[in-house]
Amino acid sequence: MAIISATSIIRSLSLFHLTISYYLITSPSTITDQNLVWIFGEAMGLPHPTSLMNRSGPTAFLGVVLALLGISDFTAASLSEEVSAFYWGSQAPVRLLFFFALTGYTYVFKSGGLGAAATSEADDHITGAGDELKNSVVFTWGFLEMMCWFWVFVTLRDERKEVMARVSRKREAEENRLR
Repeated sequence: MAIISATSIIRSLSLFHLTISYYLITSPSTITDQNLVWIFGEAMGLPHPTSLMNRSGPTAFLGVVLALLGISDFTAASLSEEVSAFYWGSQAPVRLLFFFALTGYTYVFKSGGLGAAATSEADDHITGAGDELKNSVVFTWGFLEMMCWFWVFVTLRDERKEVMARVSRKREAEENRLR
């Protein structure tokens, strides 16, 4: 059995989303100035975004989207045990895969990265639609989310047998009462 339940991890992640949402709306530079963001950015050779230094419409919109995600996940974490096991059992691998792809894309296709295409010997970078995603903030956020969703996935797999046994006992008890 896990030390921390999947529901507790999901609730903590929801509170993390709400906190990040608050800072994106009020002071986005607080996020970009974090040591963890700087360390990951420097270690991976990613640029630090200048667009998140001041409040703007896109950062406020991102804050609202993260608030919605945090509130909806917090609500879904309060579902009954049977429904919660099914819901999060299907959500965790999808989110894990998404954040793995986002984090991998951010690192592999960075300027000068393994998947980056160069236009000349001077290593001029071809600009594309996803270039704004290749920065230290997106990488750090994607990496932390990927880590948390992997933890949720492993914990759910560990708890699955116990949850199904409890649900089975509960159904048997209900059938015995109806007879």
